[in-house]
Amino acid sequence: MALLDKSVPENLPPVLDATADQPPLFDGTTRLYTAYTCPFAQRVWITRNYKGLQDKIHLVPLNLQSRPSWYGEKVYSVNRVPALEHNGKIIGESLDLIKYLDSNFEGQSLLPDDPAKKEFAEELFSYTDTFNKTVFTSFKGDVAKEAGSAFNYLENALHKFDDGPFLLGQFSLVDIAYIPFVERFQIFLSEVFKYDITAGRPKLAAWIEEINKLGAYKQTKTDPKELVEFYKKRILGQ
Repeated sequence: MALLDKSVPENLPPVLDATADQPPLFDGTTRLYTAYTCPFAQRVWITRNYKGLQDKIHLVPLNLQSRPSWYGEKVYSVNRVPALEHNGKIIGESLDLIKYLDSNFEGQSLLPDDPAKKEFAEELFSYTDTFNKTVFTSFKGDVAKEAGSAFNYLENALHKFDDGPFLLGQFSLVDIAYIPFVERFQIFLSEVFKYDITAGRPKLAAWIEEINKLGAYKQTKTDPKELVEFYKKRILGQ
């Protein structure tokens, strides 16, 4: 059964910096502490949107360059985003959180029942860190050769199920786990290294195109210029 994107347009709350007051804690409101430019937090933001939980889970966007001291001291001692405030506790780690949202909130599941797809989903989840590290490391080496292996992995994965254009055929948490990073890598590699991640990878090109049709994802995207400048500074020291 095809899943339906239940997201609606929303006015995003303003970003909180070091001068901002702390919102109430454990007052019964479910809050997603996030940063609009963070790919890990974007995973949870997309999941929230897609499942139609925008009224149930309030966004608390933080400025990571000038983050409020109360966040690390009183909310989440790890002092990273994303973190979810729900039922009197704080939960972190983006891959755990997208599964948590899928299991603990209403709406159609974003993980399949099919055992073969379930098994492949776990394989793809476990590869996400390797994927990100491989591509990030390539920025300082041979981009086409080093990053190419990571994008080939996704291209091959997209051939496994033919009942849709996504990694498990139908849209799932696995797509959500990868797209924030693919979004950034595609822009940065094209702009700085003139490397097209979709060249010779038709399935990957179609996958990106399909995800870009989803409102749940579109409203979480970062301005491409901001992304390029951020990575130039952070990775290339420019």
